[in-house]
Amino acid sequence: MSLYEHALQLHRLHPEAALPNDGKPYPVSDAHRRRTRAPDDDRRRQGAGAAVILDTYFDRSDASPQDLIWAFHDVDVPIHLNEHITAAALRADLERVQETGRWLVRHSPDECSTIIGLAMLASDWDEQDIDLIKHIGLLSETFGPLAAHALKRRMGGGQALLWLAQRTAGWGRVYIVEALCEVGGAAARPWLLREAINGDILNGYYVGAVAKAADVHEAITAPDPDDDLIDHTGRLLSLMANNNGMGQTWNYYHAIRRVLDAHVSHLAHQQPTARRYYTAAHIADRLLKGDPDLPNLPPDHQARLLDQYLTILRRDDWSVAVRADLDPTAE
Repeated sequence: MSLYEHALQLHRLHPEAALPNDGKPYPVSDAHRRRTRAPDDDRRRQGAGAAVILDTYFDRSDASPQDLIWAFHDVDVPIHLNEHITAAALRADLERVQETGRWLVRHSPDECSTIIGLAMLASDWDEQDIDLIKHIGLLSETFGPLAAHALKRRMGGGQALLWLAQRTAGWGRVYIVEALCEVGGAAARPWLLREAINGDILNGYYVGAVAKAADVHEAITAPDPDDDLIDHTGRLLSLMANNNGMGQTWNYYHAIRRVLDAHVSHLAHQQPTARRYYTAAHIADRLLKGDPDLPNLPPDHQARLLDQYLTILRRDDWSVAVRADLDPTAE
């Protein structure tokens, strides 16, 4: 079975969700284990061996895509965009590159040659390949980086990225959402404002891109935002609070004061739930620790915000909501 058909079969079973375990194990996962990345001093050579194989293939007019299925056993095949592989695709005849890429993505059972096929499609702009790219992208940990790049280059790719973002998890979701933030536009904004930050720790890598692309500071300061938007903004603020080493933090978020002010104001009028309580408590904890050098949020304003969050958290109805959801066996 090809990896593409494998992805389609799993997608039919889980049409609105990420594939379980990102679609692994693959049908022929034991037939070929991809080589690990080259040592640090050889990184400039990554993909060079695969490019040589492609050059040899395209030099032969009688070669067919089937010849490439198991051709990459002994070379490094990066899952990210690679200059050597892209250059090999650009040196060859465009129609033949398209034909080979499409065939490998649709028919190859081998992980490496499917990556090579997707890399060839990622060097092109043809819109007719969008469905093919987005469905192999469901196996997102392996194919997400190249699928994201390939879709960014295509008219209509933003819609496909939004479709994929709703059906990926883990590292694959990182690549897809980052690309969606770049090209998704107005069509992606409702999703970015309400669903992009879903609680996965890896959200930290793209939380800043989401805040910027969705203009969170404008949406949350509107007179009457909906509960989903308020909750999502709370998760975004909570994630940024201690996001050091991954991505955007409060320190470099220019709208932090406006967003915190608006969030705590709206939070006071929401129905209490345990999840809202813990999100607010996380934000309050960050404010309690304080940071006198925090840009755009002076200490006196931090103190006022802390008082507002604590006032909400100490209300009897919020305490009752937490106790109702608390697992009595938990520590």
